[in-house]
Amino acid sequence: MSYLSRRDFLKLARNGFLYLSGALAFVGFLRFLDYDPNPAVKTEFDLGPAEKYPLGSRTVLDESPAILIHTQSGFSALSLTCTHLGYTLEPDAEGFACPCHNSRFDTEGNVTQGPAAKPLNPLRVEVTEDNLLTLHTD
Repeated sequence: MSYLSRRDFLKLARNGFLYLSGALAFVGFLRFLDYDPNPAVKTEFDLGPAEKYPLGSRTVLDESPAILIHTQSGFSALSLTCTHLGYTLEPDAEGFACPCHNSRFDTEGNVTQGPAAKPLNPLRVEVTEDNLLTLHTD
């Protein structure tokens, strides 16, 4: 039976760690090459049953920066992304306010104070046969 000298053991351990670290670095490099810097943005959100949103309600959605409005004529939605520089708006007493440059919008999405010049973008709301709501942001 041959025994392993201390010097041979250290050489074997060193080479093993070098090979292992090289393999891990190579795997990391492959993952780096596979990275998608611009993943597809989700454009369709399931909002659940229409009964969840009573008539006359204005619900700020957690899934997307949007507000869902339920009126006599049906469901509609407005984007809560400021048309000036794209910041997310915050609801206030008069409508919506941009926390960055203080643009203000009324409850219908119209500009009441600049620097934003365009009103809020309307979003499409689809009601399925099962009475479920889907918000489309595209």
